[in-house]
Amino acid sequence: MAMKIRLARGGSKKRPFYRIVAADSRMPRDGRFIEKLGTYNPLLPKDSEDRVKMDVERIQHWLDKGAQPTDRIARMLEAAGVREKAERANMKKAQPGKKAQERAAEKAEKAAAAAEAPAEE
Repeated sequence: MAMKIRLARGGSKKRPFYRIVAADSRMPRDGRFIEKLGTYNPLLPKDSEDRVKMDVERIQHWLDKGAQPTDRIARMLEAAGVREKAERANMKKAQPGKKAQERAAEKAEKAAAAAEAPAEE
């Protein structure tokens, strides 16, 4: 059975509240889980102690059994000092697309040509 440590959403509309759970990866996000390992309340300020509460001992138990944390949980565990920081791939999401890069290159060429024209006179 492939185990995941992940977030299960609770709370009402536009008021999210998450449980950190150990669940079978085939179960739905908010569905059946094996054990509740903590809570996460994103509405609280980042420096609040109540924002993320984890039972680190139980999380370590599940990690030792082979459970894989999701990306968000892995970041929380890194912040808590349970896991070492992992290298992440930069997906280049901040870079513009091909067409935008081509337009920017054309604009730069036109600007360079315009800058040279008055200098030649």
